[in-house]
Amino acid sequence: MGSSKEDSANGADNSAANRRRADSNSKLFSDGEKVLAYHGPRIYEAKVQKSEIRKNEWKYFVHYLGWSKTWDEWVGVDRLMKNTEENILKQQALDKKQGVDRNSKSGKSTQTKPKVSSGAKGKKRKNDSSTEENATDEKLINIQIPSALKKQLVDDWEFVNEQDKLVELPRSPNIDDIFEKYLEYRSKKDGMMTDSVGEILKGLRCYFDRALPIILLYNKERHQYHEAVSDDVSPSTVYGAEHLLRLFVKLPDLLPYVNIEEDLVSRLHQKFVDFLKFLQKNQNSFFVSSYDGAKVSD
Repeated sequence: MGSSKEDSANGADNSAANRRRADSNSKLFSDGEKVLAYHGPRIYEAKVQKSEIRKNEWKYFVHYLGWSKTWDEWVGVDRLMKNTEENILKQQALDKKQGVDRNSKSGKSTQTKPKVSSGAKGKKRKNDSSTEENATDEKLINIQIPSALKKQLVDDWEFVNEQDKLVELPRSPNIDDIFEKYLEYRSKKDGMMTDSVGEILKGLRCYFDRALPIILLYNKERHQYHEAVSDDVSPSTVYGAEHLLRLFVKLPDLLPYVNIEEDLVSRLHQKFVDFLKFLQKNQNSFFVSSYDGAKVSD
């Protein structure tokens, strides 16, 4: 009887040791390693912060480069790829496809699945894609972009991708200038300066600065970005209305992953619509009529 128990214990120990060896051998990514991470149909640059075995498989806690730590999340190996030249080309091809799809349809974003690189505190990506889509659709904000600005988005895409022309940088007015003019406009209309509007604009500025190099640039604009924006320069001081408008195309996909109350989402939607009307009202002075200044580098 004692021998049977001993054999059983030894067998359990061996089994556990084998599992540990298998788990150790199946760890594909190291802590601190720069990787490429899927979220929805897009791929983002990320860094493995830490890793651990959960339910007999490795999970990795990743930080999306260029995003706040609030987007950090635990992901499985099915969401990660090695940061190789081949996979980077795959990322670029996917970015190009997404960019064309979204802007060739007059700037509408409802045709594409949510793609935010966010492990936000709100709704997270699940293995069941249908569950993800249904959960996201519940909080999806449909921002109606005025028709004149939709045409602006189409022209913007054609200048860069069809005519190989870029907006000359730095822009004047830049995004900070536009936000300041909007604050003045609201204060005059409301009879006072509202803190809530200022906070929303700060949030939009933060979103723009983070999102620009990740999801707002076309591939042909990336060389210009690296020349125009250094580590200590905010993109909001360099770029103007053309690129800011692209942010509003992406916002319906970004916001469902932020942990905010539904009533606040509704108020934000109203503010966004008002700001877009302000952009349209000042379209002639905020947007350039043609992209003749800078050319795409060979």
